[in-house]
Amino acid sequence: MRRRTTLLAIVSSAAVVGALGVLGITGAGAAAAGAITGLGGKCVDVAGASSANGAHVQLYDCNGSAAQTWTVDSSDTTIRALGKCMDVAAGSTVNGAKVQLYDCNGTAAQKWTVSGGSLVNTGSGKCLDVTGQSTPNGNQLQIWSCTGAANQAWTLPGGGSTPTTPPSGLDPNVAPGGNFNLSVWSLQLPVGSPGAPTTIPPSQLKGPNGYTNPAYFFTDRNDGSMTFFAPEKGVTTPNSNYARSELREMNANGSAADWPLAGNHTLSANLRVTQVTKNVCVGQVHLGSGGSSTKPLLELYYRPNGDIHLGAENSPAGGQTLHAVGNVPLGTRWSYVINVTGNKINLTINGTRTSYSIPSSFNPYKQYFKAGSYNQSSSESTTNGAKVKFYTLTVSHG
Repeated sequence: MRRRTTLLAIVSSAAVVGALGVLGITGAGAAAAGAITGLGGKCVDVAGASSANGAHVQLYDCNGSAAQTWTVDSSDTTIRALGKCMDVAAGSTVNGAKVQLYDCNGTAAQKWTVSGGSLVNTGSGKCLDVTGQSTPNGNQLQIWSCTGAANQAWTLPGGGSTPTTPPSGLDPNVAPGGNFNLSVWSLQLPVGSPGAPTTIPPSQLKGPNGYTNPAYFFTDRNDGSMTFFAPEKGVTTPNSNYARSELREMNANGSAADWPLAGNHTLSANLRVTQVTKNVCVGQVHLGSGGSSTKPLLELYYRPNGDIHLGAENSPAGGQTLHAVGNVPLGTRWSYVINVTGNKINLTINGTRTSYSIPSSFNPYKQYFKAGSYNQSSSESTTNGAKVKFYTLTVSHG
């Protein structure tokens, strides 16, 4: 059978392994010790060289002391100095939460993921940040939503920093359309008129100078990832209470994709979630023409504790059954493959495959894929929300 495949991005596993070496982490369980330098060429420092719980982690002139000697350990993802761990005070996940030294306790507040030149806190999905982008000695560091700005760029022990070409192989200096073939997607944003979110067509998304939005849809300057952010307060569709920054599958001729269950249809992605408050949908198969239902056929959810669930709709009238399908720590890259063939869903998470039957009540409907950040919580906050970064995205039909 002839297959139509759209390849949006390819990442080399060898490049990822090589990047770990660049960052001074050369293998599983390896650790590198030394200074961590940041804005203004200053060092990450423990105030007063104190090993007391709660001692401030701050920016300070580099002096080679033990208070500035940090061990970045890939085996437990901690960052240690003076026998204790770099920690987010009170395990907070809010922007501006301060960073301190504390007894190592294995919590997510003390786990950090190295991403290009940024340090992402696992518990919050936020980045180690120089408060106020200011460099006076003693400026206590904090966590903040990742922006790719200079005050979140760090040079790690061993000399690792953000490479000119990131390990993903994606170009960090172009719009998402420069790394991904967005001619087969439209984009819905969490802005616009009530009940009528702004939609960006494929013609505006495609190409290295295509559409970008610094708040909701952009290229991460550290790793080139296509980044989506959906706040808890934003414009929604009439049938949803939740905001989204999400791609909707289109055909190459610009019409809306609308395919039958018959055949073989696959959406594949490599991604990571760096911020989420309660729950975020990162991929779905949605009902198209064939009836009056506005439900999805399935949604793939990610939660702050790393749990991944498949939400399978029971019928076009509604009702969803959740299936636990995996767990990946916040800030960690993972992959999914959603395959629909006839009346069967085949889902693969990091190589582990499960299958589910599609009820015959869906047979009259056609379908289309969606991918991005469809936040599943709402409040009056425009800063809390869900941030999702894609490194590959592939659609195929046959």
